[in-house]
Amino acid sequence: MTNLVLREDQDGWALLTLNRPDKLNSLTVAMFKELRGHVEDLRKDENIGCVVLRGAGKCFSAGHDLGDIAEGEAVPSRGWHSETLRMLEKLPKPVIAAVHGHCYTGALEVALAADFILAADSARFGDTHAKWALTPVWGMSQRLPRRVGIATAKRLMFTADMIDAEEAVRIGLAEYAVPLDQFDAEIEALAQKIVANSGFSHAANKRLLEATDGGPLDAGLQWEVMESEGHGPDMHQRIRAFTGKGK
Repeated sequence: MTNLVLREDQDGWALLTLNRPDKLNSLTVAMFKELRGHVEDLRKDENIGCVVLRGAGKCFSAGHDLGDIAEGEAVPSRGWHSETLRMLEKLPKPVIAAVHGHCYTGALEVALAADFILAADSARFGDTHAKWALTPVWGMSQRLPRRVGIATAKRLMFTADMIDAEEAVRIGLAEYAVPLDQFDAEIEALAQKIVANSGFSHAANKRLLEATDGGPLDAGLQWEVMESEGHGPDMHQRIRAFTGKGK
């Protein structure tokens, strides 16, 4: 049986690939179960400092499998999809969604659970819940406005418009875009740049950012001072390697 989510460990980072290319990586309960299993394993894997999630074949994912919806999905529990994406989001290491081609609705909800989105210039984004008389339950109403602002989120959700990579970058949905023929190389370079830095800092910064996101500035400043996790075990080693000084 073909794995629906592949994991390939590189030099200090892991590549997770949605693997239903013949179905444009449309998302099923079975695929989410495999994704969840990888997330659980990655949480405990100290050898992995960064996770990249992408799709096999022509696109990231065309979204939630409408056939599965129509037939009635056997979901383990209410909110199970949302819980799985929250687990992905809370991994104590950077998570990047690398998006090429389609990234619609449920697939966009998956991508938004990453820390940020890297787009190929072929990427296309959209939320089509309203087209099908659906409402989001995987996180769209919460993560999309936090990423792009509430007015832009409303525009995308009300119109069900598709936007290209350039527009996604302009509104802050994606961080930046690269030509498709440079996409694989950029994924690797970005992951290597991240894992070269401190995993201790990455985990601490993720916790700090989440704890204070959207709160009052003064409260956030106080939190940063009082809840600081200090320095990592390799701080002196890193400084010594850079300066050539110290014990």
